[in-house]
Amino acid sequence: MNLELSKEKMDLTIPAEIVEATHMSASELKQEIALLLFQKDRLTLGQASELAGMSRYQFQHLLAVRRIPVHYDVADFKDDLKTLEEIKEL
Repeated sequence: MNLELSKEKMDLTIPAEIVEATHMSASELKQEIALLLFQKDRLTLGQASELAGMSRYQFQHLLAVRRIPVHYDVADFKDDLKTLEEIKEL
């Protein structure tokens, strides 16, 4: 299983027995890790969405299903502004 973060890449190897013990696919495991890190306020919404391999909307829906509150802070606001600027340039 590979986890991509930002523009740099970090490979994380999880033994197959561990992944199999979770009864999850690699994508489900990435989503769970992203949820946990978001819930612990270690990743922003944008970062957690990226790690989970989902759009922000999809990740927010997953948060709602799990009843995990969305914390929207200055970093999230800056990420949104950056995204809007990038869209504007297209």
